[in-house]
Amino acid sequence: MTLRAVIYARYSSDLQSASSIEDQIRLCRERAARAGWQIVGTYEDAATSGASLMRPGIQRLQQDARERRFDVVISEALDRLSRNQADIAALYQTLTFAGTAIETLAEGRIDEMHIGLKGTMNALFLKDLAAKTRRGLRGRVEKGKSGGGNAFGYTVLRHMGEDGEVRRGDRQINEDEAAIVRRIFTAYADGMSPNRIADQLNREGIPGPRAGKWDKSTIHGNPKRGTGVLNNEIYIGRLVWNRQSFVKDPATGKRQARPNPESEWIITDVPELRIIDQALWDRVKTRQEGRKIEQTDREAWERRKPRFLLTGLVKCGCCGGGFSTIGKDRFGCSNSRNKGTWVCSNRTGITRQELEGRILSILSERLMDPELVKVFAEEYIAERNRLAAAHVDDRAVKEKELTKLIKEQDALVNALLSGLPPERIKAKMEQLEARQKQLERELATTSVPNTTVRLHPRMADTYHDRIQAMITALSEPDRESEARKAIRGLIEKIVATPVPTKGKRMALDLTLHGDLAGILALSLNADRLSGQQKTSCEQEVEESAGFLVAGACNHLKLRLLSAYRALLEQSALAWSRGLLRSAA
Repeated sequence: MTLRAVIYARYSSDLQSASSIEDQIRLCRERAARAGWQIVGTYEDAATSGASLMRPGIQRLQQDARERRFDVVISEALDRLSRNQADIAALYQTLTFAGTAIETLAEGRIDEMHIGLKGTMNALFLKDLAAKTRRGLRGRVEKGKSGGGNAFGYTVLRHMGEDGEVRRGDRQINEDEAAIVRRIFTAYADGMSPNRIADQLNREGIPGPRAGKWDKSTIHGNPKRGTGVLNNEIYIGRLVWNRQSFVKDPATGKRQARPNPESEWIITDVPELRIIDQALWDRVKTRQEGRKIEQTDREAWERRKPRFLLTGLVKCGCCGGGFSTIGKDRFGCSNSRNKGTWVCSNRTGITRQELEGRILSILSERLMDPELVKVFAEEYIAERNRLAAAHVDDRAVKEKELTKLIKEQDALVNALLSGLPPERIKAKMEQLEARQKQLERELATTSVPNTTVRLHPRMADTYHDRIQAMITALSEPDRESEARKAIRGLIEKIVATPVPTKGKRMALDLTLHGDLAGILALSLNADRLSGQQKTSCEQEVEESAGFLVAGACNHLKLRLLSAYRALLEQSALAWSRGLLRSAA
């Protein structure tokens, strides 16, 4: 039987030649030809580090392996697949489970010994490489050269040294960009906001760092971390390196910045690179100090949580950017505010009350449907029965244990009468008597519950009151609840697009995307079939969400209805279950 083989090839960075991929594939094809294997596919990751498995090529390879599309993977060496010890072990386990072997040109057929030894060697290689690279960068910085990257306002020079080697890392002032830097510092010191500065620069078509658009964060940055134009000390002739280090999240493969203590910073004076005079720098720092709001780490973390129900879910229909707070309880396009109307012309805002109200009002009406009251009653009865059954089972277990304890005590008494020394059974008897008294007390304080469930005649009113309270709570800032999490999980995004009104004023048209849109659309379609008239707001939701159910097959409808039921269970029904458990 001819084995089906695939080839995996990778090279690490843009500094390496793209022909490396072709060379690896050619050599692997020759290996497959000698073994008589049939090549059924190739997987590639160009300019991608082997320190993580978050690579499209290796991810596709694993997915196809699970589907048993090939029998063996050929690669130049084990480190082409991964340099991370844990990742290569996990990859080996995945492929082995799928019945797929690994064959490399350097090591041959891979087994557990290769994974252990080579995986450790590759991990040590990465660690050693990082240490050597960092040591080299530190030496460059201490000589006043660039330690990686470049700041706006400077040009990195490359020239040939006397020994014939290319010299890198030297910088000189770029006068055109330096003029922009001085303009930013002067404007901010004179009282202009970073938003306004970014807007003016974008209107004039002045390219920002890396030829991108100017943003308020590009200008103001983070003073504590030294990011942003206004906080880069190289503009006053001080090169600061090692402010932060980066660690890789093993779950996502993404790097996260961690600030280093100031004692570990490497600071070098480079007076020839000064662009901003000390007086202007001090004016900027004074204004920043005056606008600073001291907050604890906990408060900073709390700010990252969604404060309102729809925080982070609203997107601009013009530029695709997010909506953020532009005033008290008012939202608007972030790009328009931070980068200016030259980037996005959408200056139409919306209050939080209107934004949430247009969504929650329809949701509230849907949850008040009589059919849902019926569902509520069924769930209530089922929960009562489950708790009653659990209560009966618990009592039966205790009664059985009590009977067993009494028998054990009788056995000890018989042993005592037969001549067994009392000191040998005293402790055991005391333990049995203590447990017997505890069980008798617990059984005396509980009774067998009545499993007959009677529905209160005003249960529908109670349900409506609870739903209304839930909807009201969703609008409260900083309020965390299962219902809020459930609803946010059903919303993919809300697209806000400005449209003219009859009074020639602009208003925002909201388009709901996600499972909640499908749920509402299904519910509204049901009303249409029953002949019930829809409001204009309902019509808008149906039109915006109609694509989710138009021609939808049964499994999509079932998925949406399942999500709807989950929403009920996590919100409206939770109160009854809590009351029942506390009563039990």
